Amino acid sequence: MNQDGNIPSLAAAYAAYFPIGAAVSPEVIRSHRDVLTRHFSSVTAENHMKFALVHPEPDRYDFAAADDIVAFAQANHMKVRGHTLVWHNQTPSWVFEGSDGSPVKPADLRARMREHIHTVMSRYRGRVYCWDVVNEAVADSGEAWLRDSKWHAILGPDYLRDAYIFAHEADPDALLFYNDYNECEEEKREKIYRLVRDLRAQDVPVHGIGMQGHWGLVRPAADDIRRTIERFASLGVQIQITELDITLYDWQDRRTDLRTPPPEWLERQAERYGEIFAIFREYKDVITGVTLWGVADDWTWRDDFPVRGRKDWPLLFDTAHQPKAAFWRALP
Repeated sequence: MNQDGNIPSLAAAYAAYFPIGAAVSPEVIRSHRDVLTRHFSSVTAENHMKFALVHPEPDRYDFAAADDIVAFAQANHMKVRGHTLVWHNQTPSWVFEGSDGSPVKPADLRARMREHIHTVMSRYRGRVYCWDVVNEAVADSGEAWLRDSKWHAILGPDYLRDAYIFAHEADPDALLFYNDYNECEEEKREKIYRLVRDLRAQDVPVHGIGMQGHWGLVRPAADDIRRTIERFASLGVQIQITELDITLYDWQDRRTDLRTPPPEWLERQAERYGEIFAIFREYKDVITGVTLWGVADDWTWRDDFPVRGRKDWPLLFDTAHQPKAAFWRALP
């Protein structure tokens, strides 16, 4: 990236508000180093601290990529968010199986959870300041309020309590978050609120709620974002925006033929980023971090979701790592 002195640092512009983070991998660090070191003050491992990558086999951990990410952050005076310890996705099948392939006994699964959390968190104790301990445990809709995951099927709802207790044992100084998506939809918001309220009522150490923020050009409405922040903050917890991106496509749009983003879509995206960051600044007393789920448009999970292989442009920097209109509108 050409470091034009006329381009302000995003991280510096927000230093008085909250850290600005990006989801990274070792490959992204190598290819986007200049953007990262100039514009971001926090990083999250996009995948390389998840169970499947860091603990692929019962007796084998692979910390190489996660270590690289933490070392990069430390060398550049960045914070590190840990993501994620207990999730229904990207968890190896062996975790839920006995030696004969049958479902694991509850006591054994609980022990595996504790051992995994303690091993991972202890390795980064004092270097990872907060963790998404449990990710996406709430059901999207319907009467059930917890997702029907293997964690829940084998251990029951107490697996959530246990996860936070184990995490607090492993690093008493770390901030512990619950993280989820569609958090601005009323039904899901109230389920998340209930979950965290009930855990905290049992003195379970849940310190914050992560609002993922995979949003679009229209939804969620600004009022719904404010309502969600205020609802969660009423629990006395920190709020972090953990996985922010703004897709250019409506959810029902399945086109695959666009090779460049329409200018009017980019302008609407810029308006949205401006609107959303203005809301975040309003709530700087409760929002303690904002993380973009990626660095620039040349490397984004949105290229594969919800339509595999389709190009999207959801971030603040374009495919050449230059600031987009959205970048300028996001500035305070």
